[in-house]
Amino acid sequence: MSLYVVIGFGPAGAATARLLAEEGHAVRVVTKSGRSPEPGIEHIALDVTDGTDGERLSESAQGAAAIINCAGPPYPRWTSDWPPLAASVCAAAEATGAVLVMLGNLYGYGPVDCPLTEELPLAATGAKGRVRAAVWEQAQKLHEQGRIKAVEVRASDFFGPGVTDGGHLAARVMPRLLAGKPVSTLGNPDAPHSWSYLPDVARALVEVAGEERAWGRAWHVPTQPALSVREMVDRLADQSGTGPAAVRRLPSAVLGVVSLVSPLLRELKEIRYQFDHPFVVDSSAYEAVFAVRATPLDEQIEATVDWWRERRAATG
Repeated sequence: MSLYVVIGFGPAGAATARLLAEEGHAVRVVTKSGRSPEPGIEHIALDVTDGTDGERLSESAQGAAAIINCAGPPYPRWTSDWPPLAASVCAAAEATGAVLVMLGNLYGYGPVDCPLTEELPLAATGAKGRVRAAVWEQAQKLHEQGRIKAVEVRASDFFGPGVTDGGHLAARVMPRLLAGKPVSTLGNPDAPHSWSYLPDVARALVEVAGEERAWGRAWHVPTQPALSVREMVDRLADQSGTGPAAVRRLPSAVLGVVSLVSPLLRELKEIRYQFDHPFVVDSSAYEAVFAVRATPLDEQIEATVDWWRERRAATG
């Protein structure tokens, strides 16, 4: 079996590394602080935004079939940390010949009034959208020059087991829902929204790493039809057996006050359009070529509720 290097061990990085290990591959995970090893997974500490450690990344990736970048700097540091991080992973891909698989998002498109397809221009004007677009544009240019082999997999908002603080249907929703309490949401709770189920994200990243016909372009993670926050909460509440859950939209005035003390909410202003208006992902291009399909919604809901129940029981 092959060696894979996974950068980052947040929800997506952890799910991807564990999937590869389950398939029998050797997995080397790179994070800033490192972690204790687990079956099939080696953890090493490197800061890939640092030039010196960036060179060590190339050494650590020697012999790898693919480098899968799931790292994500803290929101307030995107503009400062993404450029050196991208330079490091591209340099490692060029030095080793490993396929560079990048986990991307949908910020680069900016606000649009139609379903999102990979053919849309990367026309974002906000700082976070532009830096994410630039990261892919840099890798794609190197791919076209024949210097690296690169592919990007773009996901919408993460949902499912393992998604906690960063998920809009996770830590801000599930504990309250399981306790039978109302939940609050950013934006319009009735606007259709696409959700990327975390295990499907991992499966897509692994699949394109070994598919040469995928390289050189971006693909959307296979995704179920869009459902609003309210519709998703209704399904989660029905599965949990706690009864209907009230969904409240956070008033703009409250968001303004809270954002004064919450760096995350301040940074989310740029992408509020994703929750104020329909935000629908078209993943038909991926599904026409590759094997991974979106997990049936009922299975997503059941697995998510079970995971949060277990987490709640473990933490009291």
